[in-house]
Amino acid sequence: MSVRQSLLAILDQGPCYGYQLRTEFDRRTGSTWPLNVGQIYNTLDRLERDGLVVKGDTDEQGHVYWEITDAGSSEVRDWLASPVERSSGTRDELAIKLAVASTLPGVDVAQIIHAQRRASLGQLQELNRAKYAGSNPDGPEELAWSLVVDSMIFAAEAEVRWLDHTEQRLALHPEHAMALTLSADRPKRGRPAKDPAITETPAATGSVR
Repeated sequence: MSVRQSLLAILDQGPCYGYQLRTEFDRRTGSTWPLNVGQIYNTLDRLERDGLVVKGDTDEQGHVYWEITDAGSSEVRDWLASPVERSSGTRDELAIKLAVASTLPGVDVAQIIHAQRRASLGQLQELNRAKYAGSNPDGPEELAWSLVVDSMIFAAEAEVRWLDHTEQRLALHPEHAMALTLSADRPKRGRPAKDPAITETPAATGSVR
């Protein structure tokens, strides 16, 4: 998620000071992605360095208002019009954990999957029970909150399905058939060559699943 572009999009509606930006961000995301004030000001400093915002007036309470520039407004339009690009590789901790565990001799991967499934189902139940705590259940803040929570629910459901799929795939192999011992080959310097099947773009493969 881009905090940078989100703050720019808010400033495109009018000048704001730091705490105000944090409040507006919370209103528009259902407070599901909390930001601290330090993060807000660090982002504003970088935006100012890049010529996307400037410091404006200061009110009687000492609040410095930040204003968006023409270049900043242009970046907001580009951000809203562009699809979110997913990384071609994965940094998902669970996927890496199970991939490594499946190659380790003597590790009960099925037990790892069972423990993770219990945790994932528990999270899914909590998300399904979540209720909006705001004062207006039919207002725009509730809609923003529900969109984020729906996304988290779909992600949790997908994780459970993936765990079921992984368990079924591993069950097709004899116990420890996938175990890897340490290689005696000396690794070459530099990064290993990338698998072209992983680095292809979605347009080339037709699917990222």
